[in-house]
Amino acid sequence: MRGGARFAVYNAFRRLPLDEHLAVYAAYWHRGYACNPAAIYERARELAPQIRGVWVVETPAQAAALPPGVPYVLLNSPGYLRAMATAKYFVNNVNFPHTMGKRPGSVHLQTQHGTPLKSMGMDLKDHPIAADGMDFGRLQEAVDRWDYLVSPNPHTSEHFARAFPGRYRILETGYPRNDRLALATAEECAAVREALGIRTGQRTVLYAPTHREARGGYLPLLDLPELARRLGPGHTVLVRTHYFHTGGAGDLTAGPDAARIVDVSDHPVVEDLYLAADALVTDYSSMMFDYAVLDRPITLFAPDWDEYRAVRGVYFDLLAEPPGAVATTTGQAADALLAGDPDPQLRARFRERFCPWDDGHAAERVVREVFPTGAQATAPDRRVLTA
Repeated sequence: MRGGARFAVYNAFRRLPLDEHLAVYAAYWHRGYACNPAAIYERARELAPQIRGVWVVETPAQAAALPPGVPYVLLNSPGYLRAMATAKYFVNNVNFPHTMGKRPGSVHLQTQHGTPLKSMGMDLKDHPIAADGMDFGRLQEAVDRWDYLVSPNPHTSEHFARAFPGRYRILETGYPRNDRLALATAEECAAVREALGIRTGQRTVLYAPTHREARGGYLPLLDLPELARRLGPGHTVLVRTHYFHTGGAGDLTAGPDAARIVDVSDHPVVEDLYLAADALVTDYSSMMFDYAVLDRPITLFAPDWDEYRAVRGVYFDLLAEPPGAVATTTGQAADALLAGDPDPQLRARFRERFCPWDDGHAAERVVREVFPTGAQATAPDRRVLTA
């Protein structure tokens, strides 16, 4: 269906009454079932079963990867246009297309998808390289559609209220996607490791670098084969490239006396990787804030901190307040991992600042605030702020 015909159909559907019992979900630009929207969807099915949830995905392959029984529509299909035109509720961790206008009476729940270390939203006006191609007017239009914004911690509430100026309400609930981490059992972690093919007794390290605008995406600054050789055969290294990068993780050949290296970039559920990993190595990714919920060792590999901070802009000096050891060479990263947990107080302070609401009930708090549940919340309430 061509653009003109598509929008004619969409506008025709907008003449229908608003469906008070329909919620549209999407995540990561319609890539699939993930993140905070997935956690909210699952909890809403329990607490607000009268609300029918439907997921927007872009391709049949993504539809096939949805959990069994999850309803979906394909992007730009007639079913999609009808859902976007008539749904009461919209839940996304990015913005829905600007061509899908907001109807009076509809409710838009924006979850975002990470605690911000790097500058976001309107704050990128001061960082032209990172903001290349960004339309700030269009961003403001999107923010003006939001009714709620989920916050994982006070740090995020403070900076998002400025970076995304609007009249929405900030829900200080914690991140729904982190409920699974907060409630994880040893049995679940063991099952995930088995499903990933990790051998019993292997110490497992997850390496997950972030995207770099100035350098064209994935940048393997960490020498993975060298790291594997230094760690030895008692380790498994899981490599997770950023979802903006589609070129793979590069050469992962390390030799027989080295750690096994596994590219898990295409694994659909990142929380599985968190549960499987005994330690995390990252640079400036927001994954560090989520992984901290598990209270396991984190090593920062930050050889280009000054460049990253200048190009992208950051909200605090990560190297002055790290969640664990800081390394600038592959050897230093290996030493930190082999040391185990050299300074747990760093992580304790980091968790106090960035994980105060991660008690396993964030999704419930969000659902009870946004959807009609017909029951009083059983989990502790959080303040609701006006931004």
